[in-house]
Amino acid sequence: MSTADALTAALASAQWISPYEPVPHPAGQRPAHELAGRFHWDGAAPETGADAGAEAVVYATAHGVYELFVNGVRVGDEELSPGFSSYRSRLQVQRWEITALLQPGENSVTVLLSDGWFRGRHGFVRRADGFGTDTAFLAAVLLEPSTGAARPLLATGAHWESRPSHITRADLMDGQRIDLRLEGPDAPGRPQGAVLSTDPLCDDRTRLVPAEAPAVRRIQELSPTQISTPGEGITVVDFGQNINGWVRLHELGPAGTRTVLRHGEALDDAGLLLVENIRAFDFATRAVLPAGQVDEVISAGRAGDMFEPRHTTHGFRYVQIEGAAGPIGMGDILAIVVHSELARTGTFTASDPLLNTLHDVVDWSFRGNACAVPTDCPQRERSGFTGDWQVFADTAALLYDVAAFSESWSTDLAADQWADGRVPTVVPNPAGNRPSGSAFEDMAAGSAGWGDAAVLVPWSMWRAYGDRVALARALPSMRVWVEYAARSAAAGRHPDRAAERPLERPHERYLWDTGFHFGEWLEPDTPPAPDPTVDHGIVATAFLHRSAHTLALAEAAVGRPADAEHYSRLAENVRAAWCAEYLAADNTLSEESQGHYVRALAFGLVPEERRQAVADRLAALIRENGTRLGTGFLATGLLLPTLADAGHLDLAYELLFARDIPSWLGMIDHGATTMWEWWDGVTPSGVRGSLNHYSKGAVASFLYTHVAGIRLAENPEPGAEAYGTVVIAPQPGGGLSSAAASVHTRRGTIGAEWRIEGGTFRLTATIPAGVTAEVRLPDGSRVSGVGGGTHSYTVAAAGR
Repeated sequence: MSTADALTAALASAQWISPYEPVPHPAGQRPAHELAGRFHWDGAAPETGADAGAEAVVYATAHGVYELFVNGVRVGDEELSPGFSSYRSRLQVQRWEITALLQPGENSVTVLLSDGWFRGRHGFVRRADGFGTDTAFLAAVLLEPSTGAARPLLATGAHWESRPSHITRADLMDGQRIDLRLEGPDAPGRPQGAVLSTDPLCDDRTRLVPAEAPAVRRIQELSPTQISTPGEGITVVDFGQNINGWVRLHELGPAGTRTVLRHGEALDDAGLLLVENIRAFDFATRAVLPAGQVDEVISAGRAGDMFEPRHTTHGFRYVQIEGAAGPIGMGDILAIVVHSELARTGTFTASDPLLNTLHDVVDWSFRGNACAVPTDCPQRERSGFTGDWQVFADTAALLYDVAAFSESWSTDLAADQWADGRVPTVVPNPAGNRPSGSAFEDMAAGSAGWGDAAVLVPWSMWRAYGDRVALARALPSMRVWVEYAARSAAAGRHPDRAAERPLERPHERYLWDTGFHFGEWLEPDTPPAPDPTVDHGIVATAFLHRSAHTLALAEAAVGRPADAEHYSRLAENVRAAWCAEYLAADNTLSEESQGHYVRALAFGLVPEERRQAVADRLAALIRENGTRLGTGFLATGLLLPTLADAGHLDLAYELLFARDIPSWLGMIDHGATTMWEWWDGVTPSGVRGSLNHYSKGAVASFLYTHVAGIRLAENPEPGAEAYGTVVIAPQPGGGLSSAAASVHTRRGTIGAEWRIEGGTFRLTATIPAGVTAEVRLPDGSRVSGVGGGTHSYTVAAAGR
């Protein structure tokens, strides 16, 4: 029996049930409901007979977020179950073994069910009811023997009871409110019968899948670094680190005490919480929306009570507490770091502590945005923006094992992809694989650099992990995206180009210069202005080439040479068109910006004999800009590797160690503990934008691939995937005297550690058995065919 068939059989007797909710509350103010069922248990499973060696297990899932309890004891330690996915096509089911929680006689199963992503307020404009208007729950308790058929003990149905819970408001964006006086068996309110769900989506059980993505858990606890009282009745707690999660608060005061907790990333000059930077707005009306992230608790006056919300998360460093019964001490409150549980794979250290801090800041920023899906920010939007993961996936795969995490998200991307191949900007997408009705959202679907995540993310995962099945599964989505982009290029011309050149040139059928594109987005000193009339062809055509070329490599990797040849020809035609349109005879670009030059080099658009001249022009642009970077969202992560690989290593290090704004270390100098959305997110004039957007943190790849020198082989030949072949090529600079990195791969741990002492460069490379490495030393010498083991190399240090 397949896994899917086993899941279907396990839940065959269960019915979808919804809470009794005759008058639903307004979105953002809806309570969590309690659903309860009971069953009789004869005692421990017998040692012989049909139930020999049997385990009691529960299978459960929900439309919404749920917590499960057996006889009052919480089952499992997962948070925000069943996770976030494209619910119309894929809903994860959790399974727990609960034998130890059962007791002879009557047993109870209780669930706390709240809106979650399913119908809660979500995304930039806080739209509610994205996947449906009713929450629902599905579960079955079974006795599973070691062999033979399982015996049902309990299944959801109309005999279950429903009642409002002590969680009187639960919303992922707005926050959670708890009245502890309503908790427990003596709480007021007569139970009602649960309601059999009438949502047509519940009829489709083919979408039920075993839990595939890494579970969200409480990962770490942080104590306050400072507590202040900037006003009467107001306490501000600084945890010293911007995180995703919530707080645990003790000492709630006498019964009826109401405590309000507001969460944010910054303080104003008076030491009070500042939330203007994380307030979004309605695209249609331009009305500014509340920041949300407000929790409340009303005390029951019981000794030992504490407050810890688990049906919401917040992006915050600071918590402003109002209305508490008394002063809050350092031991009364903790921050709970919450995110998907991912195995750490990468380590990095260098002789300059600023680089170590930068690495930590990038790491924290990713952790804050790895919550069920890769999000853009953990406070204002919390959405799986395609562009963010596209630019950061390679870096993430150095830091953590993100194979299952990313594949789960890519599966949702394929499910939400429009029939014509367009990819929505946000995945999972509440509208599914069709227009949402929001003019901006629908216009933005298919933007170059964002939609290209359909191709570039699966390829990144293939290179890092070598799962051919996962790559083959992604190919249909990859193909329809490239075909959509190619059709769009061939179907029209930008009006400005048509006005300037009425006669279309042959290469223009490969220029993608129509439709809406975000472009480079958030370049320094360039306010974002999403405008469908702007010609972003130089960006979109570059990405069409990159995705077509990458798709050709993927087709070859799974053994489809004819398709590989087809997309390789497309890529070459697009590359030639890009050069014909944008690359001048003097090796300058018709539209000069650092991002365009970075893409020209990083995407292989420029003919080999002209690369150095183009790279020199990029360097000149940076110098002309006061040796300040000028890249935005799409090109920043590629900037330093591109410079270093084109002979401008010293400039790459100058930018890496720059301290003014815009720069990475400039963020840290201004107090950043996570990457900012804007280069100038915090300045003396104020705070703007999210202070936890990980995309600019893609610079951490440079620390591994160039500073320490661990790289995947440049040419993805068969067997090169998953670090089957590797390059160890440290490029010291920036005054560093040492650096070390390691990456735990599917084939073992690869390490590179170097040190400069007394004019001598010493490298130690660690290669797993079965991996072949090429070692490139700073003096230009190379050693090929290096096999498993620990190898040492010594050469004269450059400039000594």
